Amino acid sequence: MNVISHGKEVKVFAGNSNRALAEAICDNLSKKLGTCKVSAFADGEVSLNLGEPVRGSDVFIVQSTCKPVNDNLMELLVMIDAMRRASAGRITAVMPYFGYARQDRKAKSRDPISAKLVANLITSAGADRVLTMDLHAAQIQGFFDIPVDNLFGAPILANHYIRQFGLGNEDFIVVSPDVGSVARARSFAQKLGMSLAIVDKRRQRANSSEVMNIIGDVAGKNVILLDDMVDTAGSLCHAAEALVKDGKARDIYACASHGVLSGSALETIEASPIKELILLDTIPYPAGKPMLGKIKYLSVASLFAEAIERIYEEVSISSLFD
Repeated sequence: MNVISHGKEVKVFAGNSNRALAEAICDNLSKKLGTCKVSAFADGEVSLNLGEPVRGSDVFIVQSTCKPVNDNLMELLVMIDAMRRASAGRITAVMPYFGYARQDRKAKSRDPISAKLVANLITSAGADRVLTMDLHAAQIQGFFDIPVDNLFGAPILANHYIRQFGLGNEDFIVVSPDVGSVARARSFAQKLGMSLAIVDKRRQRANSSEVMNIIGDVAGKNVILLDDMVDTAGSLCHAAEALVKDGKARDIYACASHGVLSGSALETIEASPIKELILLDTIPYPAGKPMLGKIKYLSVASLFAEAIERIYEEVSISSLFD
C-alpha cells in the first residue's frame, strides 16, 4: 500500500478471537500482521505485549467478540487502551462479529441494554471508529458517538448462489426464517432474482422457537434460507423442517453471516433436512470439533481489506454496501 499525504502508516493487529481472518486481511493488503502477543495472567487477566511502535500510525485491531465473548471483548478493550497510550494516530476496532448485539432494547421490565454498554466501553477505551459486519440490529450504529461502518455479507452470499444456481432460477425461492428478517431476505431475493416466502414462528423462550406457519408457496421448490446468525441453530433447523414437512419444499440450502454455533448446534444441523449451510468466516469454526460436511465457509477478508484501505486513504466506502 502506498503512503499517502497524511503520512501515517497503516498497521493491522489481531487479538486471539479470529487470527486466521486477520492474517487473510493482511494478505489482501500485502502487509504483515502487527507484532502483538495477547495472553493471560494466572488469574485470567488479559496480558498484552505490543512488539512494535504505533506512534502516529493508523491502527486497525481485528477482533470478533465471539465465544468466549467476555474474554475477547476484554482483549479488544485492553488492546485499544494500549494503542491509545502508545500514541497511535487513529484506532479502528475491526469487529467482524459484534457480540452482545441481541440485547439492543428493553424487551421486558428491568432488562439491560448490553449493546449500548459495549458501545460505551469501546468508545471509552479510546477507539476512533468501528468497522463491523451485519449488526443484529442496524440501529446499534446509533449507540456509538464515533463513526460505525456496518458492512453487509449478503452480496458475498448472493454471488456464491448466482455462480452455483444462476440468476433468476425459478426452481428456487428465498425464505426468511422469521418475520424480523423479512427486510434482509427481501433484499437478498431481489439480488438473486427469486421470489420470497416467510416462516412465521412464535418464540416461547430464549433460544427456542415454535414454527407456526409458512407465508408463501414453497411446494416443489428448492429453498435458500437466509439468517444473520446461527447460534443454537434451533430456529433455522425448525424452519427447515417445517418447509419440508408442511410446505412440501425440496432441497433446503441455508446461509448466514455469523456462525456462532453454540451448544449442540452442530448436532442439530447434522440431523436437520438442511443440505448445505454457507457461513462467512467472521467467527472461526468451534475449536476441537470435527468439521461438518454440510458447512462451508466464504471469506470476508477481501471486503474488510478493501474497507480498511478506503478508511486509511480517507475515501468513501459506501460502494462496499451494495
